[in-house]
Amino acid sequence: MRILILGGTGLISTAITRELLARGDDVTLFNRGQTPPRFGAGAVTLRGDRNDFLAFEQQMAAAGPFDCVIDMICYTPEQAQSAIRAFRGRIGHFIFCSTVNVYTKPAATYPITEDCERKPINDDYGAKKALCEDLFNQAAARGDFPVTHIRPAATYGEGGRLIHTFGWTTTYIDRIRRGKPIVVHGDGSSLWVMCHVDDVAHAFVTAAGNPKAFGRAYHVTGEEWMTWNQYHRRVAQALAAPEPWLVHIPTDLLYRIAPKRAFWTWNNFSGNNIFDNSAAKADLDFRYTVKWMDGVRRTVAWLDANGRIEDSDADPFDDRVIAAWERLTARMEEELAGVE
Repeated sequence: MRILILGGTGLISTAITRELLARGDDVTLFNRGQTPPRFGAGAVTLRGDRNDFLAFEQQMAAAGPFDCVIDMICYTPEQAQSAIRAFRGRIGHFIFCSTVNVYTKPAATYPITEDCERKPINDDYGAKKALCEDLFNQAAARGDFPVTHIRPAATYGEGGRLIHTFGWTTTYIDRIRRGKPIVVHGDGSSLWVMCHVDDVAHAFVTAAGNPKAFGRAYHVTGEEWMTWNQYHRRVAQALAAPEPWLVHIPTDLLYRIAPKRAFWTWNNFSGNNIFDNSAAKADLDFRYTVKWMDGVRRTVAWLDANGRIEDSDADPFDDRVIAAWERLTARMEEELAGVE
């Protein structure tokens, strides 16, 4: 197949590109050329900025028809509308990389299925992705091209990082290795899932041009449902690090003192994240093959090899938060001693 990937060098799209090339597809990438590729030769790359809508649409017209377009870098309704103009009647299939953030949280029932309510609360990213889905569905209903939505959750792997309460900084890994205390939002009992990029990418590859996927949405998420306490302990175990000292701090408080660092924790991590992958298993050959601890070792090995582990001593924020929390709790214990 002749396949165009909008993106192609990010975490998921790198793995998609690699698998498509190995399969023998004719692969073209469109991106700004700012991220060095991490795959072998074989793909044609077009340089450009999709936010220059007229130029982007002209480039796509000149590139010729494609059997499938996989859009990994559409985040706004304006970008979706431009893609519809660019590919209307000129492609065999359009795959939109959406997100599980399109859902209302907390969900009414678990596990979350693809037909659950899509009304993100306090999540501009998820709300815009939901609007993009709607626009692409409208295009499909008009007969512009068949559409498939793929909704990953948290994805990690070689070329990426391990998420934690304060985001994606790799000081977290350094702290784990050195036995420093780790901030955990809430009591650490909410459930979280991670999926290795190789498993996520395979679903995109098998969806391309697949009539079963036309008009459908799919989850491609992790299946080792872990509490955040288990998450951190398993990271430490995978890295042969000391048992982590977990410091539990209320999520709302973390967001109040550090709204940028703790935004995703407040907005996404504090609730349960359990998704039903049955549809992707049935139609896209999705399989959860990379176990969490193995994936941690692989990801951290890549970060080590590329000099990406940051020195936690250079960022004392976590230690300042922990010290302040310990002072506050000690003071509270003192003031309320004997009160029932």
